[in-house]
Amino acid sequence: MTENKRRFPAEWEKQQGVLLCFPHNGKDWPGKYEAIQWAFVEFIKKVATYETVFLIVADQKLQEKVTQMLQMARVNLANVSFVIQKTNRSWMRDSGPIIIKNGTSREALNFNFNGWAKYKNYQLDRHVPATVAQHLNLPLTQVMYQGKPVIIEGGAIDTNGKGTLLTSEECLMHPDIQVRNPNFTKQDYEAVFKEYLGITNVIWLGDGVEGDDTHGHIDDLCRFVNEDTIVTIIETDEKDANYKPLQDNLKRLQNATLENGKAPIIVALPMPKRIDFEDLRLPASYANFLILNHCVLVPTFNDPNDRVALNILASCFPDREIIGISAIDFIWGFGTLHCLSQQIPA
Repeated sequence: MTENKRRFPAEWEKQQGVLLCFPHNGKDWPGKYEAIQWAFVEFIKKVATYETVFLIVADQKLQEKVTQMLQMARVNLANVSFVIQKTNRSWMRDSGPIIIKNGTSREALNFNFNGWAKYKNYQLDRHVPATVAQHLNLPLTQVMYQGKPVIIEGGAIDTNGKGTLLTSEECLMHPDIQVRNPNFTKQDYEAVFKEYLGITNVIWLGDGVEGDDTHGHIDDLCRFVNEDTIVTIIETDEKDANYKPLQDNLKRLQNATLENGKAPIIVALPMPKRIDFEDLRLPASYANFLILNHCVLVPTFNDPNDRVALNILASCFPDREIIGISAIDFIWGFGTLHCLSQQIPA
C-alpha cells in the first residue's frame, strides 16, 4: 500500500483564489436576472479585494459584457482571471472541482456532479472540473469507488483540515429522495472520504433545513470555523419546521468527537425569519458564509438577526474582517455565497 498523502484543507487555510461563475441566464433566479448580475458584480468585487477571482463565463461575448460591468463598479480587474466554459448553472460549490493537497502538490478532484440527483440538465456543468483544472494547471482525478464514479457535492461536506469531516444523513443516506449513490452505506462514504480527502473521522448530522433544494447540504447547517470549533444554526421558534431537526443536529454535535478524540466547541448561530416566495420556503441561512484570506463574507437577509449572526461570526474569526453581503436576491435561487463559490487552496 502506498501511503495516502491526500488532505482536504480547511477553508480558512491560505487560498490562491475563489472560483465563481457569472450567471448567463436567469433560470435559477426567475424575474431577477438583472438584479442578480449586479449582486454578482458586488460579490466579485468583495472577493477581488482580498484575492484572485477565477471567473467562469459562458463565452467571449459575456466576458466583454462582464468586464464592462466590473469596470463600472471599479473592481480590481488585475485580480480577475476569466475562464471560458458554458455551464447549466452557477453553483460552483457543487459542480466545480474540489482542490486538495497531495503531499507538497495540489490535485483537483472531480466528484461527478449530476444536478443534485434532481435536475436533468447538468451536462455542461460536468465539464467545469476539467476546464478549471486545466486553467490552474493541476492534475484532475475522477473520484471512483469499486469501479464506479462517486457523486458528492462540495456543499455536502465541510472539514477542519485535520481529518474531521461534517456531512448529513439527509443528503447522502436518504433511501429514495435525490439518491446520489444508490445502496451506498456510511462505511462506503467514509472509505471514499478517507481515500480521496484523507479524512479519518466523520461527524454525521441528521436533516437539513426546510426548502433546501439540495436535500440537506451541510453548508446551510453547520461549519467549522477553526480546527476545534463548529458553528451550527438553531431555530428558537418551537413551531417552526426547522426547530426539531436543528435541535437533533445540536445534540449530535454535543455528543461528537474530533479526530483527536476531543469534543468540539459548539457555537450556536441564529436563523433569519422565514423567507417565502409564492408557495416555497427559501433556505436562508447564515451558515452559508464564505471564508477568504483575511475576510469572511456572510449572507444577510434584511433581518434583525443579521447583526447577531455577524457579531457571533466576528467572535469566531477575530483576525478576519467580517462583511455582510445582502443575499435577498441570491436566495431566490435556493443558495447564497458559499453555494456559489469554491475556494482554491494556495
